[in-house]
Amino acid sequence: MDEPKRKTKTSSAVKRRYNQKAYGAVTAYLPKEMAEAFKAKCAAEGISQAQIIKKAVEDFLNA
Repeated sequence: MDEPKRKTKTSSAVKRRYNQKAYGAVTAYLPKEMAEAFKAKCAAEGISQAQIIKKAVEDFLNA
């Protein structure tokens, strides 16, 4: 008899270590109203906040 395939989950610690190795972080402090409006618009349009910021940085670097 075949045994059922075991489901595994990657631990948060493993994901965090990978992200620290593979990515750099950029922090921006915005006025609260602007940050809230940005988050709300991203949610309304179904777009991740990181996607918007990444695109802005790419556009800036390629200009």
